Amino acid sequence: MKEKLTHNLGLKILSVVLAALLWLMVVQIGDPQDVDYFDVPVNLVNTELLEKQNKVFEVLDDSDDVRVTIRAPRSVLRQLRASDIVAEADVSKLTDINTVAITYRITNVSEDSIKSVSGDREVVRLNVENRSSKYVNLLCETSGEVAEGYIVAGVSTDQNRIEVSGPESVVDQVKNARVTMGVTDATGNLTANLEIKLYDTDGNLVENSNLKKNVNYVRTTVEVLATKEVPIAVSYMGVPAEGYLATGEVSCDPDTVLIAGSKTDLSSVNRIEIPEDAINITGESSDMISMINLKDYLPENIRFADSTFSGRVTATVHIEPLAERTLIIPLENIQIVNLPDGMEAVWAFGVTECEVKVSGLGARLDELRPESITGVIDMQAWMKAAGRESLRLGTYTVPVTFSFEEGITVVQQSTLNIAVQNAE
Repeated sequence: MKEKLTHNLGLKILSVVLAALLWLMVVQIGDPQDVDYFDVPVNLVNTELLEKQNKVFEVLDDSDDVRVTIRAPRSVLRQLRASDIVAEADVSKLTDINTVAITYRITNVSEDSIKSVSGDREVVRLNVENRSSKYVNLLCETSGEVAEGYIVAGVSTDQNRIEVSGPESVVDQVKNARVTMGVTDATGNLTANLEIKLYDTDGNLVENSNLKKNVNYVRTTVEVLATKEVPIAVSYMGVPAEGYLATGEVSCDPDTVLIAGSKTDLSSVNRIEIPEDAINITGESSDMISMINLKDYLPENIRFADSTFSGRVTATVHIEPLAERTLIIPLENIQIVNLPDGMEAVWAFGVTECEVKVSGLGARLDELRPESITGVIDMQAWMKAAGRESLRLGTYTVPVTFSFEEGITVVQQSTLNIAVQNAE
């Protein structure tokens, strides 16, 4: 048996090889059927019918993308491209459940040469809604921080409302439209055409391919100004009631304010001045409190840096009752001047000190030190006031004149007894 199998082995192997070659030749000549796959989009036709009914549609689940299986001779398949395969869905044949059947056809080759055409899905699924539109406010926001010492003083756009249209359910979600300008390290005004985006009540972005805006970009300007903190200077006019004085102290709450403007304009502003005619203390017997609106006194081209600040401040002019003090002045602080020639004066017997009664603000009176206060007895002025042309030797009671700072008043004229005698 073994000898029969191995007999003419070379011829047998040659026969197998020839048989294989013959089979390959038959296959090539016969052009057998084969299968190929193509990914193609579904073309929706007659969509204008929905538009005429004021409706809009959205394809669900990417059902307008299909994988097409084609069975045809291998030679035909070699010629086919995805662009030769047409998948269509006629919207005029929309079903009650919003599906449209997909049909397939092949171009550029004979349909008779195609054995079969099929797709991995039979219908396109649509979401069909009524078209809706409405106007929403257009807001402008900024992102980032301007340079130190600057503020965003305001933002503006060419328009403040836009029209939004699309599927009713999506349009209903839209609360407002916004644009955002980046202001990081800005030291001057910024202008740009910005894309408009839509947001819902929670601030989430609303996106839908069928959602349309009547404008997509808007010209936006952000005003950036320098800032400066300056004090508030308050003046007043008038005289308090009798027996009272203004202390000269005026408090303001707040006592400084942050203002904004161009660098040039701010350089000339060192304080905000409230003029004296804004506060009249005439007849007042206690602290006078006034509400002042700083807006009335802002220099031109200057504004408040804080847009929420009303500009109102409280100014208080402090008023106190007059106080009285009796000061004991040492005699060595009293000088006698302008005696007639050949005469001199000495203190009369029993004169050891000089009393002077003064009035003023308590705090000012407490600061007075008798040892530093000086007085003058002017004999010539006294003689003139008394109508005396000459002076005899003897004892006289004469007034003492004291000089106090403004706000300190002598309540009662002080007098001293002096003895006039011949000069040695």
